[in-house]
Formats: sequence, structure tokens, C-alpha cells
Amino acid sequence: MNILAVESSCDETAVAIVRDGREVLTDCIASQVALHRIYGGVVPEIASRKHIEAIYGLADQALSDTGLTRQEIDAVAVTYAPGLIGAVLVGVNFAKAAALAMDKPLIPVHHIRGHIAANYLAYPDLEPPFLCLVVSGGHTMIVEVTDYTEMRILGTTLDDAAGESFDKVARVLGMPYPGGAALDAAARLGDESRYELPRSKPGANPYDMSFSGLKTAALNLIHHAEQVGETLDIPSLCAAFSAAVSDTLVPRVVRAMEETGCRKLAVAGGVAANSRIRRDVLAAAEAMGAAVYMPPLSLCGDNAAMIGAQAFYEYRAGNLADMSLNAYATKSILGETL
Repeated sequence: MNILAVESSCDETAVAIVRDGREVLTDCIASQVALHRIYGGVVPEIASRKHIEAIYGLADQALSDTGLTRQEIDAVAVTYAPGLIGAVLVGVNFAKAAALAMDKPLIPVHHIRGHIAANYLAYPDLEPPFLCLVVSGGHTMIVEVTDYTEMRILGTTLDDAAGESFDKVARVLGMPYPGGAALDAAARLGDESRYELPRSKPGANPYDMSFSGLKTAALNLIHHAEQVGETLDIPSLCAAFSAAVSDTLVPRVVRAMEETGCRKLAVAGGVAANSRIRRDVLAAAEAMGAAVYMPPLSLCGDNAAMIGAQAFYEYRAGNLADMSLNAYATKSILGETL
């Protein structure tokens, strides 16, 4: 089954063609990073306009790359939530038009389900059930994937996402957008013990997380240094911050594996590219004898291939849409409107 998949939830316009949920025939991406770097972050209105400019050409490029005709496309899939609403609308409207013009089924895909499905592309042998640590710019959660379209949220951040915290601290430190990658690079050169930063403690739900206090503590440390003329050891601060985020995530994942008995752990989302988190997850899983699935860096960020992968299983489950499909800025991974 050849699925034409569209992703436009933030600042990457992407169109891919994925076969049977596991094989990427092509994944075309138009990045806006250089443009938004001028402003230190994504400008939603500019992102939406750039999606409009790029999306039609990317679809033509995807067909050209694979040599497939429109008749050989079996379905059209699209990220319909969550994301910047103007950006998501561009992708949804394009996908609806394409499905209507080609008389093909339309498959709505939740962005975070797509991130989880990136692992199916990297690991053809991976099948549910498994646990997944989702760490992205806007979401941080531990998900029990009981089947391809059946999931249970064990815990989530109660405030800021891990990725948002990385980006905000990096921006205040004067690092270029996207800040998370720059902070990670600096952290590899630092001494994490030089600065002491807080870790959130488990609450009523031991799997829930909080990053707002950590972010505030780091920002206060930076601002205090500026006010008193103190020179910060930026690599060490980045290392301490990365360690604090990882120390918030990994023990909860370990507890989830212990309590569920699951010994398959996947990691997904843009922050899954963070070297400290990848290292700590691997070490913890190895100590438990658990199998770890981490997509390559090319599949950690936003892309359309992951949407096409999840779409195959949504199609098999009968989760289709008609021309009334709308875009949503926020929606639970379970399909509930927030």
C-alpha cells in the first residue's frame, strides 16, 4: 500500500511516500530553520506562508523521486493535530484536496503517534506492545503502546515540555535556533557537577513530570550571573541542565518498565536526538535487560515518513476521514480534544 503523507505541524514542510507502513520510498523536506533563526524561534504566520509555498512542489517531487503515478497512490495521510494551527491547516487542506482529486482515502494522523511510528521505519521487527518515551518540543510523556492504534498514557509533563525547556534556556544563553541541538553540543564539553539544578519529584502519579521549576532555576542562574558580572561556564551549565532533564525522564521510564513488566522501550520525538538522554536510556535499559529502539537522528525531528508509517495502521483500523476533517492545535494522543 503506497501512502502519500503530509506533515506541516511546525516549521518543516514534508511530503513522503511510505509503503506498507515500513518502507520509505521518499521523504522530501523543506526546512525553514534558517528563516526562523533570524527571530530566535518559529514565527507562526511566516511558517504557514512558507508551507503554502513549498507543499505542492514537494508532492510533485515525491512522485518524481519514486516514479509512481497518481494512480499508484493508494491513500493520502496528513498530520491533523497538534501543532501551530495555521501550519496544520495548510497540510490538512492540501491533503483533503489531493485525496479528493485522486479519489483516494484520507487518513488523519496524530503528530505524536507519528513520532512513535518512526521506530517502525527504523526497526522492521518492532511490534506492540512496548513502552515509548516521547520527548519533543511540545510534548513529553510515557506511553504504553498496546497495539498500533491503541495506547495508554502512563505519565506526562504537568507544565513545560522537555524540548521547550531546552530551547528556552539555549535562547537565553544566546545560542542559535534550534537551541536544543546547540545546547546538546555545548553540554558535551562541560562538567555537569559544577552547577546544581533541581529535579522534579514524583507526585500523585509517579510517572508525571515537571520542567518549569528546572527551567526557572536555570534562567535565574543565568540572569543572576549577568547582574553581578559573573562569567558563566556555559558548557557546564548546559551539561547540568541536560543531566537534570535526563534524571527526570529516565527513572520514571525504569519504574514504568518494572511495574508493567514490559522489556521493550522505544524513544521518539525531536529531543530523542539529545546525546545525554540517549546515553542514559541505553544504560538503564541495558541494566534491566530491556531492548531499546531509538530512531536515527533523521527520523527524530518532524518528517512525513513517520506520518505515512502510522497512517498504514490507522487505515487498517478503519480510522479514516472525510472532507469535513479539521485541524487542531491541541488534541490528546488518544484522540480526545483538549
